[in-house]
Amino acid sequence: MRGQDIESRAVKGSAEDAYAIEERERNWISWLVPVVVAANVAMFVVVMYFNNCPKRIRSSGDDHKCVARFLGRFSFQPLGENPLFGPSSSTLERFGGLNWDKVVHQHQGWRLISCIWLHAGLIHLLANMLSLVFIGIRLEQNFGFVRIGIIYLLSGFGGSVLSSLFIRNSISVGASGALFGLLGAMLSELITNWSIYTNKVAALLTLIVIVVINLGIGILPYVDNFAHIGGFLTGILLGFILLPRPQFAWLARHNPAAGIRGVTPKYKGYQYVLLVVSLALLIVGFSVALVMLFRGVNAYERCHWCRYLSCVPTSKWNCDAT
Repeated sequence: MRGQDIESRAVKGSAEDAYAIEERERNWISWLVPVVVAANVAMFVVVMYFNNCPKRIRSSGDDHKCVARFLGRFSFQPLGENPLFGPSSSTLERFGGLNWDKVVHQHQGWRLISCIWLHAGLIHLLANMLSLVFIGIRLEQNFGFVRIGIIYLLSGFGGSVLSSLFIRNSISVGASGALFGLLGAMLSELITNWSIYTNKVAALLTLIVIVVINLGIGILPYVDNFAHIGGFLTGILLGFILLPRPQFAWLARHNPAAGIRGVTPKYKGYQYVLLVVSLALLIVGFSVALVMLFRGVNAYERCHWCRYLSCVPTSKWNCDAT
């Protein structure tokens, strides 16, 4: 009993040390997120340079005028064609926009990744990059660039796969799937590390409200909510796999200043369960989705009501027309 009391006091007394260790572990310098933002901006500039709206308008004989013509070849397509102040859809397709026919029938699977580095317009780019800075820098500071980079890329890929299963007749671009993956990872990180947080319920409700609002926006026309959902689900599973935090007792035992010895599991039992289940679901989910995609399966035939996850028709718009 005396040994247990000493150990208990030592663990409690080293709580501050454990917090200090945790703070040191998550005191990463965020460089990946700024690099990703710079890469997206640079890609948008390159796309606009090759789009060359004035030349495109002259060659097509269109009476519409480019927007912001003082920018020269960087000017935007007419708002009637692209209301987001960006290039033409053909230019986006040329640079790797997601197109079901090219992925499935022309074996251009690389578009499942390339599309997340493209944006439909300046408004689209600014909205996504501001969201990435707001969400991504905090996560990278806490967990490092490797884990956040994996979540970002795989979530973007997952969003592209689900989008391709449902949407066939349009070009899809944007980092929204990857961003929703980071949101999903934040949610699963909060759940798997539940015991170390204060104000748990408030944090959980706030995050859920943010996710619901963003997914709600996705049911509007012209927004690819399937990319959002695919990225979000992928991010949740990756968060359970990559973002669990060690127990305080384990941290204290590995702190030389605490002077505590013994065997303590690094993670709690439920964290291991969530990790294993999530890894299995991720492997199975990606395998099934990719097989369906490259076999040309139309997911709407398997799930007729799923169309309402991306667009809900109202008296103001017709989802079939968009």
